[in-house]
Amino acid sequence: MREEKTKSPSQANKRKQTKSWFWPAIYSGIAIVFVGMIWGYTALIKDSPGKTDTAKAPDNSEVVVDVNASKESFKYPFSEELLNDVAILQDYYDMEADETMRENALLVFNQSYVTNSGVSISIDGKPFEVLAAMSGVVEEVVTDVFSGDSVVLKHADGMQTVYSSMTGVLVKEGDEVAQGEPLAMTTQNEWNPAAGVHLLFEIHVDGEPVNPGKHLAFK
Repeated sequence: MREEKTKSPSQANKRKQTKSWFWPAIYSGIAIVFVGMIWGYTALIKDSPGKTDTAKAPDNSEVVVDVNASKESFKYPFSEELLNDVAILQDYYDMEADETMRENALLVFNQSYVTNSGVSISIDGKPFEVLAAMSGVVEEVVTDVFSGDSVVLKHADGMQTVYSSMTGVLVKEGDEVAQGEPLAMTTQNEWNPAAGVHLLFEIHVDGEPVNPGKHLAFK
């Protein structure tokens, strides 16, 4: 019988070596192709026109300011330390109020009655510092010897606050005013002499006066 030839060690090693590098080489090639595809896609997206602009965040700085301003609540137009000494000389004329409050909101001027568009505030009949009830921008400053100086502040959501019967105004038109910032000092005036030294404080919404008592609790 013919003896079978045994496989030589050299041939077995060659086959093992062939198997050992063949599949890794295939896998490496596929990986290189895959990475190249991803890189090419990324470069294409990056260089596409208009992509960079859409990725930028819009400039909402003005919107943020309005939102923050609208979150503020009204504060008294004077130091809260004086709250216990405050007296409301004349109320806002509200058609829905009771008869007593409506009568108190009628002002006599030149032998005729005028309805009060705000609240007339007195503190022991003495001058006091007037403070901004809410942050805003000075829309108007009026100097009037007869009725006293006045300041109009513009706020978010179409709201305004009006401060009248003052002297020594500290702000000017266009100034940005923070809530609680001093505006002027109260004084007496010839238009409403019966009130003595006082502040006429008004809140307007869309240009129309509203009852300040709905935003602030006055005694």
